[in-house]
Amino acid sequence: MQLLSSRLLPVGIVLFVLGTPYAAWAQDDALNSGDTAWMLTSSVLVLFMTIPGLSLFYAGLVRAKNVLSVMMQCFAITCLVTILWTLYGYGLAFGDGGALNAFVGMGNVLLSNVSVDTVDGTIPESVFQMFQLTFAIITPALIVGAFAERMKFSAMLWFMGIWMTLVYAPIAHWVWGGGWLGELGVLDFAGGTVVHINAGIAALVLCIVLGKRAGYPGTPMAPNSLVLTVVGASMLWVGWFGFNAGSQLAADGVAGMAMAVTHICTATAAFTWMLVEWMRYGKPSVLGIATGAVAGLVAITPASGTVGPIGAILIGIASGVLCYFAASNLKRALGYDDSLDVFGVHGVGGFVGAILTGVFTAEVFGGSGLANGIGTQLGLQFVGAAATIVYSGVLTWIILKVLDATIGLRVTAAEEEEGLDIALHNERGFSL
Repeated sequence: MQLLSSRLLPVGIVLFVLGTPYAAWAQDDALNSGDTAWMLTSSVLVLFMTIPGLSLFYAGLVRAKNVLSVMMQCFAITCLVTILWTLYGYGLAFGDGGALNAFVGMGNVLLSNVSVDTVDGTIPESVFQMFQLTFAIITPALIVGAFAERMKFSAMLWFMGIWMTLVYAPIAHWVWGGGWLGELGVLDFAGGTVVHINAGIAALVLCIVLGKRAGYPGTPMAPNSLVLTVVGASMLWVGWFGFNAGSQLAADGVAGMAMAVTHICTATAAFTWMLVEWMRYGKPSVLGIATGAVAGLVAITPASGTVGPIGAILIGIASGVLCYFAASNLKRALGYDDSLDVFGVHGVGGFVGAILTGVFTAEVFGGSGLANGIGTQLGLQFVGAAATIVYSGVLTWIILKVLDATIGLRVTAAEEEEGLDIALHNERGFSL
């Protein structure tokens, strides 16, 4: 017995020494290295969606003389929003607003309360704010497609800075920062209302206020490079896994299902758009299937954390059909010039996804379940969508009217004819 004890003692000491740091870490530190690693990856993926994903997607869709202008706008928005988010944007969206907390947050100027040691759930708060920053970047960048080829660069910068401050940050707080829509029970897992309805409505208002491109719709304005557009769409598809699965803020089963349903819905919407176009015109187009994929990505965003594969397929079919007709028939019927169909894809797709979240989250469709039933949740989803539409639409209109009266929104006719690459940046995208 003594011999056995003497042999086991060293083994016990080794196990104790090795086990103590991990036991102490588990007790004293809420950080989870797996969650942190996944959220670092997700933040990179979502930033990748804007630059280069969205930049290339839009660059291929405009005429060759404006290809650099849209890439410049996406790049500059990334820089501008990062600075504003660091100065005060994070506080507006996720700070404690005190008596005004239902509507807006406060504090955290220059990320003053974020340090190496501050934690948000199981991840560092520095990582959480970085992940949310990537959402704040891509939302205004989406709007670029609505005014492509005709807006002043200086006016664009002023608009995006003010819009992020007065529109995006408050709505993000309403839903995700402890504001009134989140408390009410509106479901928006990754940004159907905060990102897509918000950007889509702002895009519609902006293109109407700004006016049509010279020659639209009579003059042909074909994309300069569908290769760039498909490459950009592919990057968006891959990056969106960080967008949706990352919104769980953990590396767990919900994140895994969010990734799965994101892919299923996207593939279904792209295939549906292709079939509708094929039946209508006799040939399927590359632009159609790529745009359909983006429509599916948009529509599954608010539902990605709560629906199952059945819901993903049905949302994909709905978004593929409805966004197709919004981007083609609705635009022609109403006569507005949404250059790259931001409203038709993001506004309509976000609305479809937000409303259908209230249906397919129900357990009968394989979702995670609704506490109050489909009818009540549908009402809440309509409230969230309507509040976002009204607030974003009205504030966007006011911001634009003030800017137009002060510095002007639109380039001159001569600059528009020459192309914004040369007129505003003195560069050419292609030297052929």
